[in-house]
Amino acid sequence: MQDEFYIKRCIELAQKALGKTYPNPLVGSIIVHNGKIIGEGYHHKAGENHAEINAIHSVEDKSLIPESTIYVSLEPCAHYGKTPPCALKIKEMGFRKVVIGAMDSHDKVNGKGKKIIQDAGIEVISGVLEKECIELNKRFFTYHEKKRPYIILKWAESGDGFLDKNFKPYSISNALVNQFVHQLRADEHSILVGTQTALNDNPGLTVRNAVGINPVRILIDFELKVPADFKIYNDEAKTLVFNCIKEESHQNIHFIRIGKENFLQDLMDALYRQQIQSVIIEGGSFTLQQFINANLWDEAMVIKNENLKLENGTKAPEFDLKPTKISNFRDNKISTYLPQF
Repeated sequence: MQDEFYIKRCIELAQKALGKTYPNPLVGSIIVHNGKIIGEGYHHKAGENHAEINAIHSVEDKSLIPESTIYVSLEPCAHYGKTPPCALKIKEMGFRKVVIGAMDSHDKVNGKGKKIIQDAGIEVISGVLEKECIELNKRFFTYHEKKRPYIILKWAESGDGFLDKNFKPYSISNALVNQFVHQLRADEHSILVGTQTALNDNPGLTVRNAVGINPVRILIDFELKVPADFKIYNDEAKTLVFNCIKEESHQNIHFIRIGKENFLQDLMDALYRQQIQSVIIEGGSFTLQQFINANLWDEAMVIKNENLKLENGTKAPEFDLKPTKISNFRDNKISTYLPQF
């Protein structure tokens, strides 16, 4: 039970960096000596110190480390990247014991970090709150195990099932939901729209009503119909434009050629190569329906304004599942769905 308590604290620390560590995972670490936490740390940003190193640096009396246990929500890394392997640092510091939440399925780690520590004669326990630690890094694990991003479908619909009014943009969700949506953008790695949504709404797809980093914008525009002066082409975020015409880059805009025939699989392969770990599919109805029909999604969020009747417009995607969770935001509700296929 004590190990679970400390791993829970590791998860809490790791969550502080949600949306900021891509393409790295979220990791938290604490150091405990005689039942007292003497060090804490988490991974803040790719390229910077990992959680274990930050936890070690925070310990005032380093002489206590050989008698201490280090807790970490994800298996310590075993390879040289932008920083040296954490497993070697743990070995060098001579910890008494290491407790790991979840093992790392990344092929550069995948048990190697644990082995380095065990071979140094240090006791290792793994799989503590494993389910919660995997949930924390659902994006990271999906990316490495399925070779594609974690996919979130999201749309807002009226009480009578329309996305807009008379095929023109209409504000469906309230201010509270809008804040939630912008926080979602800040938390996820990228956001995707199709040609029609870009043309109809001229969205910026940036974070405005929350604090965080703008997601990578993804535009599916086979014939490059969206004008270059639209907001999606401004310099506020990196933008990937998937099209059938050209492959070139200009500052933050990257045109990537893709075929229509095997579009979804080719898109997943391209996003994997771009190291995109999660994507919000924000529209429109045709694009969303393609992902639904292909059973290619990991989570869905449907915002509904029951009291709003639009009577005519773009029909919401066909989606016949029971929600796993319903959250009320005043007169709006957000239903969350998980796949059942």
